[in-house]
Amino acid sequence: MTQAEPGTAAAPTGGRFRILLIEDDPGDALLVEEYVADSTLDVDMRWVQNLADGMAEAARSAPDCVLLDLHLPDAMGLGAVSRMQAACPAAAVIVLTGLSEDRAGPEAVAAGAQDYLVKRSVTGELLDRAVRYAVHRKQAEHTAAELRVNQQRAQENQRLERGLLPVPMLTAGAPVVPTSCYLPGRVGALLGGDFLDVVETADGTVHAVIGDVSGHGPDEAAIGVCLRIAWRSLILGGHRDGELLSLMERILVAERTYSAMFATVATLSIDPAVGRADITLAGHDAPLLIENGLAASVDARPGIALGLLPGADDWTTTRIKLPQAGALLLHTDGLIEGHAGSGSERLGTDGLIRVIEAAPTPHDQALIDHLAAVTRGLDGGRHLDDVAVLLLSWGSAGSAAGRAGDGVPPPRSA
Repeated sequence: MTQAEPGTAAAPTGGRFRILLIEDDPGDALLVEEYVADSTLDVDMRWVQNLADGMAEAARSAPDCVLLDLHLPDAMGLGAVSRMQAACPAAAVIVLTGLSEDRAGPEAVAAGAQDYLVKRSVTGELLDRAVRYAVHRKQAEHTAAELRVNQQRAQENQRLERGLLPVPMLTAGAPVVPTSCYLPGRVGALLGGDFLDVVETADGTVHAVIGDVSGHGPDEAAIGVCLRIAWRSLILGGHRDGELLSLMERILVAERTYSAMFATVATLSIDPAVGRADITLAGHDAPLLIENGLAASVDARPGIALGLLPGADDWTTTRIKLPQAGALLLHTDGLIEGHAGSGSERLGTDGLIRVIEAAPTPHDQALIDHLAAVTRGLDGGRHLDDVAVLLLSWGSAGSAAGRAGDGVPPPRSA
């Protein structure tokens, strides 16, 4: 056994157990050393005589198991267990108790220790079993905890998906077919503040929104859900254009958790029967109009993002003519702010247009999949922003939307 000294942390090798003994009595420490010698354990053991040194040594050497006396100069009772667990949560803790402490061991286990041993009643075989089982139990606890976290994250993602990416509210045979995707910026991350929605009103007009709340945490996601639900309610209530955005901004300002939070929004209303769309932008990129496999940015007047200057109401609705067959692509800025290759150049709107025009099948889910794969491949994981994409197609979206001579099959029906 080695008395721990600063800078002497041992790295684990093979099946060797790293054990930290925290015991103020040199005689009891010697007994533990004898028990280890009588066991089959391959051990690298460090010894300290108080809890403060034990916590410091644990931070340096990351032991697999801590043998902890409950009566130390600077710690007594179950408080020592809690402090040790906080200092080294990955280590199994085995409490060392005296013969007269009938309840101390079980109480320590109830407090989170993996096992307990009664001093002077230990054998090499008992210590061998206790250390192995304690380490395995601790590993099982960590595995179970990680599983719970993953399950909770999956449940939270499902709830956010329902809030940020709802089922489109369309009648059977609606003239506009929506296709969408959402890509979180970080692997394993919760969805961020991007949101989208599609609603058809009684007059046959199809309304859509896409938005991006600044930031990427749970607060931003919650505001994104709030704004998406507010938009749907306001659309169904008959609000449109700048008035709609003004009401959404009032909700954002009332609900946001910090004053610098803002949101970019693009909302539009499509009336395929008369071949027109009304588009209102609040700090958001304009949609792209796709016709015959070619894409172009819609010339819509920009407006200020929601929440930047509350009450400014600087939004103008732009009316555009639609082709008989085509699509409008709405996206958040994560799609175009990524890199365009190994250099520092960003993709941008022009780059996105080139990606669309190079798509083998420039419509419906095939186009969405192409955009996701190509833009992520070009960026190479360097731009960690969420991406939301909404494609609204109408008319003969299959052969009419494809290039002449491509032999593109018609799209899947809604």
